[in-house]
Amino acid sequence: MSKLNAIGLNKKKADELAENLNVLLANYSIFYQNTRGLHWNIKGDKFFELHLKFEELYNDLLLKIDEVAERILTLGHTPHHNYSQYIKVASIKESKQVSSGVLAVEEVLNNFQIILPLQRALLTLSGEAEDEGTSALMSDYIRAQEKLVWMYGAFMNREKH
Repeated sequence: MSKLNAIGLNKKKADELAENLNVLLANYSIFYQNTRGLHWNIKGDKFFELHLKFEELYNDLLLKIDEVAERILTLGHTPHHNYSQYIKVASIKESKQVSSGVLAVEEVLNNFQIILPLQRALLTLSGEAEDEGTSALMSDYIRAQEKLVWMYGAFMNREKH
């Protein structure tokens, strides 16, 4: 029996990748729904700016959710799809209703502080497994999200003055 899966990766390493990708998927899914809530409930003088930024963010998260789920399938596994399961494995927690711009951006930044290390760990693991597909996804995600952290951080500094 072959030790390789359909795309030529070691089955055990692909199992570990898929498991970790499902954890990332859970975190992304809760982050997505939290961001929808921020978009819907934001109030105050930064409403127009943040309402649009949160819409951009949740649309991006939705694309990533689909890409991560499809990567899990490509590795020969099944992506989880239940919020009850997501809540059990995700480090990101469901948010309370947040309408303050500063608190909303703080929540987004906190969520990135959870997502980025998960992706870095997946980048390392995918490199060890010689899984270029997962490596490329994680590398792209990390680069884009580091820029978002910088941009949201700049917003927070502006708000403090």
